[in-house]
Amino acid sequence: MIFSATKQLQSNMDTARTYKEWKAAAIAYDKGTKLHEWKADDESPHFDHDSIRRRLVRLRKLRRKKDYVGVLYALNEGVHGNIDGIGRAELYGKAMFGTKKLIVDYVNEVSSAIELLATPEAQEIPEEERMDFFRRAQHCYGSSALMMSGAGSLLFFHIGVVKALWQQGLLPDVLSGSSGGAIVACLVSANSDKDLEKVFAPENLVHEIKKDESLFRHMDKLKPNLATAAEVRTALERLIPDLTFQEALALTGRHLNVSIAAAERHQSSRLLNAITTPNVYVRDAIMASAAVPGFFPPVSLAAKNARGERQAYMPSRKWVDGSISHDLPAKRLSRVYSVNHFIVSQVNPHIFPFVTKARGEQDLLSTITLATKRTAREWLNAAASIMEKPLSLSPRLSRVTNVALGIINQDYVGDINILPEKRFFNPLKLLAHRSTEEIMELIEMGERATWPKIEMIRIQTQISRTLNRILSDLDRRERPVGRRSLSAVS
Repeated sequence: MIFSATKQLQSNMDTARTYKEWKAAAIAYDKGTKLHEWKADDESPHFDHDSIRRRLVRLRKLRRKKDYVGVLYALNEGVHGNIDGIGRAELYGKAMFGTKKLIVDYVNEVSSAIELLATPEAQEIPEEERMDFFRRAQHCYGSSALMMSGAGSLLFFHIGVVKALWQQGLLPDVLSGSSGGAIVACLVSANSDKDLEKVFAPENLVHEIKKDESLFRHMDKLKPNLATAAEVRTALERLIPDLTFQEALALTGRHLNVSIAAAERHQSSRLLNAITTPNVYVRDAIMASAAVPGFFPPVSLAAKNARGERQAYMPSRKWVDGSISHDLPAKRLSRVYSVNHFIVSQVNPHIFPFVTKARGEQDLLSTITLATKRTAREWLNAAASIMEKPLSLSPRLSRVTNVALGIINQDYVGDINILPEKRFFNPLKLLAHRSTEEIMELIEMGERATWPKIEMIRIQTQISRTLNRILSDLDRRERPVGRRSLSAVS
């Protein structure tokens, strides 16, 4: 009887058509399986619950008394996103919805205390001192980024992920993508929120899909250079405004990042964005990032000059698919935006065995798997180093080896990984045209894969989102309309 009831509760989640339905079913599952008792119980070996309880009681008392100086002092004692272990992945993998109530209460209390300090009533603390705290806290809590992997025609999974996050107000302002992921990142970063409502409408998606039915018509037989650059560009011209990276940022406030790899040997890969390459045209960057070697020719970039004219950007260089070298450019995003929390939408089939766990979540099997992977990686790198001279005699073989090493040496794990439930995709269809039904299924798959992660994302980013909103509001008061500060990055 108990097994039958649990099975029905699981079925209710599996058949939910919206996040609202899934959330209700997940909460019912936790209650039916007694997991709500685990959430209500403070104790856990994965975080210092006694310390968090003390901090919570103290902050709550100070905030209710409106002791502004005391609240600021208490907050300064614990400006840390993973304080006492509350961000550990193990705390978010047990219950279907949420985590320990103590953690949720603590995060809510910290957010409320920060908001209290931003009110006019807190003027007994000098504004300069409060601003200093907000900026230090923002730096310590950091910000989040959504990284979308290379995907080929599986890019529609990313659309489902983005749609689910955007509808819940949890889509980070820093987005990166390579290949198919770059197309989705650009689609979001170059369209305002008002336009995104139309983009994500089911009837619009079907309409746009039918327009592109001919785009991959030559790809089914997987012949080199099967789809022309003109065909791809035609689709991009319809979906994405003709903007530079700087113009896209000014339009939406979202920081678009596109990974590209150098077509020539001994040249380094690039991460294009409004900070490093503000004048480069976004469409050209997307074309380069989607130029899969062997299927699309390398691409040259273009930029807008001081007279507003299009001109070649680094004309002697050509670029190809960014997923070859930096599918998920976490380190580069950290340097440019102080990002320290990474949400990964991963749909590259060849790496699924290595990303079943979130960063920091380790059991015996995953530890052994990780050690095996690292050992194999070192042996392959050593073998390639030994064979470097013989391989140089065959340029094609050398090029293939470099591409393979570029893929092997990457880290495909983020803090939160969103993966398709279906892990096997026919590799012969990764660059093939998909029917409307297949595409809508991929979008729905992306949404459904995101739903179980939403509450984890909400909790882990709530304090940083509160700080970003406060600083953004303060910036708007001080800056002329139309200018936007990096403090708005979330």
